[in-house]
Amino acid sequence: MESSKQATPKNPQLEYSWHRLEDMKPALLYDLLAMREAIFVVEQSCIYQELDGLDKIAQHLLVRQGAEVIACLRLLPPQSGKAGIRVGRVAVSRKWRKRGVARRMMHLAIEKAGLDYPGNDICLSAQTYLQGFYRDLGFRLCGAEFLEDGIPHVPMQLDCVTG
Repeated sequence: MESSKQATPKNPQLEYSWHRLEDMKPALLYDLLAMREAIFVVEQSCIYQELDGLDKIAQHLLVRQGAEVIACLRLLPPQSGKAGIRVGRVAVSRKWRKRGVARRMMHLAIEKAGLDYPGNDICLSAQTYLQGFYRDLGFRLCGAEFLEDGIPHVPMQLDCVTG
């Protein structure tokens, strides 16, 4: 696990830390999955299989204030038959949105991808309304809009990251 505390005026004493599923204590894993379910299933009114098996091979970036998980994302390594590294399950609790948490997480994910998987592109499926956010981070559109679980998305890519 890698961890760092970042204090900014908008985000007092947040801890950003990387975890593998097998290294998480049960309570932390529960908090991560409960937060993701609250956002992706309940808030977005989207019934789908949230546990897709990919968490087992992912590195998970968790953001905590004290013991509370307030944001997360997962970084998937390159897989056979799929292009590049994948970032997904980017989620920030409602009261922490618009405070720079997602941007900081994405910067850390890009940095980690460059260190752990140099020379690979980073791909993601962005909810369409967030494509400007990802474009500001250097991602570009790489395909047409599509529906995923009834929500409009666009494929995006950040070309070849290095450590």
